Order: sequence, then structure tokens, then C-alpha cells
Amino acid sequence: MKKFMIDIHLQGIDDETRMKLLAREQEIIKEWEDNGTLLASYIKGDTAGIYLVLMANDKSDADKKLSTLPYYPYMKIDIISLR
Repeated sequence: MKKFMIDIHLQGIDDETRMKLLAREQEIIKEWEDNGTLLASYIKGDTAGIYLVLMANDKSDADKKLSTLPYYPYMKIDIISLR
């Protein structure tokens, strides 16, 4: 497994939808923290988004994991390999 920096910017999601999906989004993030998939998360201060440090086999695997998140359809994602 390798580490990846995930830069996520939320776009096109209204507040009502965001709040409706938030609880499940947080549950999945908590599961990832508990099982070691997610090493760190940082909410962006100036935009609607988050930085994640995620463990995955490769970029495709990282994207596959991210696709399970309820906010995924509203995410602009950059996946960067870390050493």
C-alpha cells in the first residue's frame, strides 16, 4: 500500500443535499480512520473541500475508495502519490 494526498474540492452541491449526505460521509471517514485507510484529513479554510492522506494500492484504487463516498458525484479530485 502507498500513501496518496487527495485534494478534494466540492462543487455543485447545495446545502440541503450536503446536510442530507453528511452523516453517511462522516461514517465512512470514521471507518477509514479506524481501519488505517485514512491517515489524516484537513478541512480547507477558504474553499469547500478537504485534503486527505489515504492508503491505497495505486491511484485507481484510491479513486475506487473515494467513489464510495456520498459526496463523490460533487467532488473535483486530484490524487497525488507521496513517498
